[in-house]
Amino acid sequence: MNGFTVSGHLRPDTRVRVTPFPSSSRPFVSLRIEGDDIEIALLTSSGSAHALRDLAAAATEAADVLDALTADAAEVTGRG
Repeated sequence: MNGFTVSGHLRPDTRVRVTPFPSSSRPFVSLRIEGDDIEIALLTSSGSAHALRDLAAAATEAADVLDALTADAAEVTGRG
């Protein structure tokens, strides 16, 4: 991976777009995460599908933790 750090907030209206670029010699996929003020593009070439799967697994884990934190906060404040 090329080194670059970006920080942004995902919001309910964040858009995600996958665009394939087929090629017989160097196929790749663009994964774009688009918000009002930021666009992040991840380019993955052949042989790096595992990196996308790892990213998807981490995103799923983060979503599960966020759900748990939200549920815990609602119980603490008496809302739910």
